[in-house]
Amino acid sequence: MVSPIYAGILALLIVYLSLNVIKLRRANKVILGDGGVAQLQNAIRAQGNATEYIPITLILLILLEFSGANVWFVHIGGIAIIVGRLAHAKGLLSENLRYRVLGMQVTFFTIIGLATTNIFYALYKMFSA
Repeated sequence: MVSPIYAGILALLIVYLSLNVIKLRRANKVILGDGGVAQLQNAIRAQGNATEYIPITLILLILLEFSGANVWFVHIGGIAIIVGRLAHAKGLLSENLRYRVLGMQVTFFTIIGLATTNIFYALYKMFSA
């Protein structure tokens, strides 16, 4: 099984982004929300965006692996989502629109790729049995 590797790496990314929010809240003396601090707003969105997209991707990745698909499909999906999420987080945290857009493009293409691969693989197994 290889999907736990990607789940672990992505979980660590979420922890990193969460700790960044905590650090910025402390530094700006903000108890709740963003306090109108632009850097904190970006950090909160980077964390929130990761928690919005990572779970569905991991579900698709794990289902693909449990379906018995070629392990390289799982690796490609796992590596792609890590690249996409890192690029997006970097783009938000550094206010670099180019990385942000690239990160979302990679994320969307990965989700679409994993979803269609899951569908086709399930249909293939269903009709070839």
